[in-house]
Amino acid sequence: MTNSPQKSWRHGECHCGEVAFKVNLPDSVVALSCNCSICAKTGFIHLIVPKPDFAIERGAESLTTYTFGSHTAKHTFCSKCGVKAFYVPRSHPDSWSVNLRCLDADADLQLRFEEFDGANWEKNIQQINPELGGNA
Repeated sequence: MTNSPQKSWRHGECHCGEVAFKVNLPDSVVALSCNCSICAKTGFIHLIVPKPDFAIERGAESLTTYTFGSHTAKHTFCSKCGVKAFYVPRSHPDSWSVNLRCLDADADLQLRFEEFDGANWEKNIQQINPELGGNA
């Protein structure tokens, strides 16, 4: 039997507070820094979580969605302040990617940062999601 790390719910929100969410995370997490065109420009730092470990608490009606390229990723952002606190990533379309920068300051996480060369996505996707194998 595999021992899963114990998780607890952490809170986060966009800049203006219109959109709030909670995410169920273990105390120790891997945060991905990506250099693709959109992550590099927005400073998004990824915490990839399964869909059951994420919930929008308020402001779903204030979210706007942007897609580009393959249109697999669903980049959601607050229509009031423009902050992208979470989205459905191309790398893990059955999960959520939460922006570490949008979690409350008291989230109390032990972080390990990893770099992902998203600028060369097809060549490198197997590093973070072997199931896609560069074919998505």
